[in-house]
Amino acid sequence: MDSQTLVIIAGAIAAGFVQGLTGFGFGLVAMSFWAWTIDPRLAAAMAVFGALTGQVIAAVTVRRGFDFKLLAPFVIGGLLGLPLGLLLLPRLDVMVFKAFLGTLLVIWCPAMLFSTQLPRITRGGRIADGLIGAAGGVMGGLGGFTGVLPTLWCTLRGMDKDAQRAIVQNFNLSMLLVTFGSYLATGIITTATLPYLAIVAPALLIPSLLGARLYIGISEATFRKLVLSLLTCTGVALLASSVPGLLRRLG
Repeated sequence: MDSQTLVIIAGAIAAGFVQGLTGFGFGLVAMSFWAWTIDPRLAAAMAVFGALTGQVIAAVTVRRGFDFKLLAPFVIGGLLGLPLGLLLLPRLDVMVFKAFLGTLLVIWCPAMLFSTQLPRITRGGRIADGLIGAAGGVMGGLGGFTGVLPTLWCTLRGMDKDAQRAIVQNFNLSMLLVTFGSYLATGIITTATLPYLAIVAPALLIPSLLGARLYIGISEATFRKLVLSLLTCTGVALLASSVPGLLRRLG
């Protein structure tokens, strides 16, 4: 077993567990392993495939009732936003985008984490939910971060962990299905990619199941802390991947 295969397996194991526990985050965690040694197109294909596989596993193992009327604005908005993200990708300064989003998460999420009184957003209704879904879709097209804003938004809405999990899980599943289909249609995923996908799928299976099992037993407060901590780590990772490049430009 070569070093690249070991890196792929390690990334899939860690990312599968995190996604099983929180309902999102596979791409972020996996890329923290894969981005350093693996071709970006291959890493993106594996991340989308792994995230989609993990969401399918979670949909079967962590089944929670959900309100379709509550979910629909997120999904409709996301489906409208995703093509826009793909269209903007070659035109947008991705480093600046990552730095902006990373800064927002690093400042806002710890403030929420350590706040004794979590702010609750009650206004906006389905229109606001749809706009957040659209923003998540755009971010998915730009870098695969579909779950970041919907997760933060559901937390600010004060939703209980099962309602939040149902929305984020099904939103991500919808976006990932469309993204995976676009990867197949555009040739990002080819027959040469299949052996790598065959490594990712079994590697994430057991960790995803363990994460889902742990999710069932945790409290609302613990789940909130986990989500905000993971979003903070997302911000740190985004800054780590963008700030050095921006500093080199200035130099």
